Amino acid sequence: MSQENLVTLTKKDFESDQEVRWCAGCGDYAILSAVQKALASTGLPRENHVFVSGIGCSSRFPYYMNTYGFHTIHGRAPAIATGLKISRPELTVWLVTGDGDALSIGGNHFIHLLRRNVNVNILLFNNRIYGLTKGQYSPTSDRGTVTKSTPMGSLDEPLDPISLALAAKASFVARTSAVDVKHLTSMLLEAVEHRGASVIEILQNCPVFNDGVFDDFTGRKTKATHQLELKPNEPLIFGENGGKGIGLSGLSPQILEQEMDGMLENVAIHDPKSRVMAHILSQLDYPRFPVPMGIFFQETREVYEDALHAQIDAAKIKKGASSDLRKLLHGSDSWKLS
Repeated sequence: MSQENLVTLTKKDFESDQEVRWCAGCGDYAILSAVQKALASTGLPRENHVFVSGIGCSSRFPYYMNTYGFHTIHGRAPAIATGLKISRPELTVWLVTGDGDALSIGGNHFIHLLRRNVNVNILLFNNRIYGLTKGQYSPTSDRGTVTKSTPMGSLDEPLDPISLALAAKASFVARTSAVDVKHLTSMLLEAVEHRGASVIEILQNCPVFNDGVFDDFTGRKTKATHQLELKPNEPLIFGENGGKGIGLSGLSPQILEQEMDGMLENVAIHDPKSRVMAHILSQLDYPRFPVPMGIFFQETREVYEDALHAQIDAAKIKKGASSDLRKLLHGSDSWKLS
């Protein structure tokens, strides 16, 4: 969008007149506030944004944004978002979903939007639980998680949203948390600038059914030692005073200590253009390794709606006058169905 079309807005301009109704202490409040502030800072008019959601606690989001929005059905928000972006490519489309909505019933829709590289920004709220339906385990719940639907502990291996997004060929993949609003806001703004399918996994606490599930590595006292902030083209350093790093032995990650000879020289450099590096980082198992936060991967490639409209234009040129749909519908030709 050209500079002359930008407007001056505040967070309040993006607040709707609806009462925000999430549980007290829910991480969704922080995400909502961060999104409203981030959108205000872009200068894009409110009518340029559309929020599409499926079913779940996160999916109330469109009601609380003073923008256009769709509250759709369980797992099918990617299909609605894809159709909207194809028909109105000038709009900024946001898809708000949860770990259940996106990765269980909506898993197929999620991966196909990513592989097509539809220019949609996906905010995937991950609290590792079904909150709206009162506490069943979700596709991201840890093995052994005790819930109403798994009273003896979950036997399922959890899905990792980052690894799945990378495998599905998303062109922008990042992770942040609801408790780090500064970092969350920076990821939102990066996603807005990116052309293509962007996925931001947002670790978000459910105080009622899965309280404190991320505290070990998102809390103020634990963040320094258990998080790895991904900075493009910078060393993979973490720990108090940067005393530890991640090195690679071939393709196998290893933790390096400051006391080791040549520690700094052997620390790997984060390359967000490398899908291989991104996959390695997505597979770091906690608590043996810290939890990576930031942009895992980003690339520039053709977006789906551009390719589709180019194909349609080419077909019209090839077909000539017969490509006029209005003329066809209002013509005198008829068809006999047998």
